[in-house]
Amino acid sequence: MAAGGSASERGRRAREEALALARRSREAYRLAGRFEAAAEAERVVAATLVGLTAVGWRLLVDRRWPGTRSANVDMILVGPGGVFVIDVKRWRDRPAVDAGHLTAGGERRDEEVRKLLAMTRTAEEQVGTLGLSPVALVPVIAFAGHRFDARIGRVRLLGHPDLVHALIGEPRRLTPALVRAVTAHLAEAFPAYEPTELEERGGTGPEDGGDALFQTEDVEKAALESLLHAPIERWMTFLHPDQVAVARRDWSGPARISGPAGTGKTVVGLHRAAHLAGRGHDRVLYATFVNNLPRVQRHLFERMAGVFADRVEFSSLHGWATAFLAERGAEVPLNAARADDAFSRAWMTAGRDSALAEIDPMPGYWREEIDHVIKGRGLTSLEEYRTVARHGRRTALQPAHREAAWLLYEEYELLREERGVADFNDVLLAALAELRERPADPPYSAVIVDEVQDLTLVGVKLLHALAGDGPNGLLLIGDGQQAVYPGGFRLSDAGIAVKGRGAVLRTNYRNAAAILEAAMDLVSGDPFDDLDGPSPNGRRAVDLTYHDGRVVRVEAADQEEHDRRLVEALRALAGEADGGSAWAGTVVLCPSRREIGRYHRLLTRAGIPVLRLEGYDGRPVEAVKLGTYRRAKGLEFKHVFLPCHDAALTAPSGDAAARERAELARRQLFVAMTRARDLLWLGSSGTTVNGSA
Repeated sequence: MAAGGSASERGRRAREEALALARRSREAYRLAGRFEAAAEAERVVAATLVGLTAVGWRLLVDRRWPGTRSANVDMILVGPGGVFVIDVKRWRDRPAVDAGHLTAGGERRDEEVRKLLAMTRTAEEQVGTLGLSPVALVPVIAFAGHRFDARIGRVRLLGHPDLVHALIGEPRRLTPALVRAVTAHLAEAFPAYEPTELEERGGTGPEDGGDALFQTEDVEKAALESLLHAPIERWMTFLHPDQVAVARRDWSGPARISGPAGTGKTVVGLHRAAHLAGRGHDRVLYATFVNNLPRVQRHLFERMAGVFADRVEFSSLHGWATAFLAERGAEVPLNAARADDAFSRAWMTAGRDSALAEIDPMPGYWREEIDHVIKGRGLTSLEEYRTVARHGRRTALQPAHREAAWLLYEEYELLREERGVADFNDVLLAALAELRERPADPPYSAVIVDEVQDLTLVGVKLLHALAGDGPNGLLLIGDGQQAVYPGGFRLSDAGIAVKGRGAVLRTNYRNAAAILEAAMDLVSGDPFDDLDGPSPNGRRAVDLTYHDGRVVRVEAADQEEHDRRLVEALRALAGEADGGSAWAGTVVLCPSRREIGRYHRLLTRAGIPVLRLEGYDGRPVEAVKLGTYRRAKGLEFKHVFLPCHDAALTAPSGDAAARERAELARRQLFVAMTRARDLLWLGSSGTTVNGSA
């Protein structure tokens, strides 16, 4: 096609659509005039909106408000952008928004907003049984005779000439089948005062996809089928009926959402944030451990519930703590590289030739002991360390080993302080001390913690201190089987009680059956700590929602063949995609940063565009994503490639520390495998190590 040809074609189609809409508008106005009982303002708005019914929208007019004797809902419009509960006004004075209040003629009209929100909540309850998230419902006040476009909270304020343009600009949330199903459900829940020709033309009857064709199970199937063909970013905002009640539940204190991989814990968390933000004006903090995940979550939230975007703060825990300390003028001199150097020197002088070498002669295990057990739990004396339960660390330490580990810790702290640098634990400890001395001002109305299993005990205490024990204040989301860091804690260690305030999600909405089975086989023999206590093994009962998908295992003779087949598979994937590349939903994951550079060079030389996960924010990009297993936490992709996936898995041996390392490596690989929805590619180079997938 010649340059500009596609733009010309789009322009031609736009002109044709405009002419078609003009014809429909003339027809719509004649049709709207037949509403004998409707006020003139409602006829004007109906004439504006009814043209949309010719292109798949559904319009219900003058409906009874359930639970009231005489109140009515002017209009309910259902379309690709969701459900719009519309209250029509014809005011002589021009409406305005002043300091968050609706006004007209200098008088406040906030009661109109409150009434509409109450109507919308009724509609939310009705469609919640279908699994429709509250964020898909938009309350609208339509002003006949005025040009206007503003918001008060989640309420959209629009002049009738601005309605169509604004509503069709909403993000697509419903497929045509779901539009018909939701309309049929609402038509029954909000009965008409008098049947009208418009409703007959709108198609809410059985012959056009009404109640006779759409039961709850049909709606769930239609939603799932539509999402299987949607961009993965849209999939991550999907909410199933079983999850609606969890997202909207009232808890009297701290609560927890748990469940195996792929059960939608993060999705519920995002909808929970939208629900809480819609109930008040105070800030909500959505925190997690991984640095890149908040960017993705923020983008998804903006697409899902953009009206509340300014009320929900997405941040990594260390990022929040650093900013909090800076606001208080209490910056901590964080320098990870110099802190690492201090530990290396401490190991040479106080660790290498000590009793610690009997357990593990390599320094990495003992750096983790300091980071996740000693400093991670905020221990301040050897006496505390002697008796503390080392949850998640299965290598038994004798008193002599604990004494040696404490001496190593003290040497590290001495060298670190001499250099005037801090590590990541110091940031959290300082923030916790500052918060206990002077609470956050203004406070957060709620704190939602995602991937809580990867935090240290100090991190959990910090967020608990921030949220408190009030109703709906602290929500912890996570799964111990997906912990990618050593060590652990019990919620009781943090002074958090969630008994009677929890939900366990058991249905996997992400992974094809073959993918989940392969991942479960990897960890089925490994017990894990799940914050409230140990699990006896890794095999868990999970309900599946779909079964299409595949696991491809590639056993190459050497590294060269392995890399060649990886590139071929990525190119073939792009060629199979309808309409172009499938790389937007594809990721290549590696066990550690050491391999990232090599695969970046390999793919770039092969002409495959690459985007590091550090720079990924959740927006669709026609490039293969590349990152570590840890960076992939909380993310989902249609296609996941794991080159040399078994290289980091250590064969079982009599060495307790080696078994512990192998267990952690399997959990990390399990996390990487369960990021995949449709395709999991497992590459091996040379002889496969025992214990691999």
